[in-house]
Amino acid sequence: MTIDVTDRATWLEARLALLDAEKSLQRERDRVAALRRALPLVRVDEDYRFDSPDGVLSLGELFGDRSQLIVYHFMFHPDWDQGCKLCSFWADNFERQQPHLRARDARIVAVSRAPLDKLLAYRDRLGWSFPWVSSGYSSFNFDFNVSFTPGQIDAGIANYNFHAGADVGEEMPGISVFLKDPEGVVYHSYSTYSRGLDPFNAAYQFLDVLPKGRDEDGLDFPMAWVRRNDEYDGRG
Repeated sequence: MTIDVTDRATWLEARLALLDAEKSLQRERDRVAALRRALPLVRVDEDYRFDSPDGVLSLGELFGDRSQLIVYHFMFHPDWDQGCKLCSFWADNFERQQPHLRARDARIVAVSRAPLDKLLAYRDRLGWSFPWVSSGYSSFNFDFNVSFTPGQIDAGIANYNFHAGADVGEEMPGISVFLKDPEGVVYHSYSTYSRGLDPFNAAYQFLDVLPKGRDEDGLDFPMAWVRRNDEYDGRG
């Protein structure tokens, strides 16, 4: 990186100009957030079932005693021995959010297709405690466009990030949001995928304020540097 050194007064002038841009960006974020909240809801009529440490649960039961549910679609294929390292990077960021979300009538749950015993063993390995359930061989992952059959991929008809024919693997990441009304009816309110997941990764938000930024230029792909939290040298 090139280092541009200046005096404090010149720095402050440049910083104030950047502050105007940051404020404009935040106002735009607020506007988009309002549009997101205003999205119409879609009633979920499918009787999805999930394996959990507490037995088989319905989608409505994943809410616990809250009315809002965030599902993190964690990439973990039934045949894999461990979860996706990039999803693990995201999971490290929301691990401690549960108390704060509960205070705002919400809960976050990770959902994957791998068997429950694999999920729980992997969760223990990486020191997590958030709820994680298996959608098994139900259609949940497929219906919310984060899992795809080899046939769909080969035919070029996989629909990921609201784009038909996307270049995907059998498992892809995403977030879906649901609301449950007082009668127990569940509605789908929002989903996001791909770069839409960036705001949910606190580490990336911190990296974006550093002089080197994410420093991913020249890598084979942007997140090639990421490791599971127990795979870095000199942890901590």
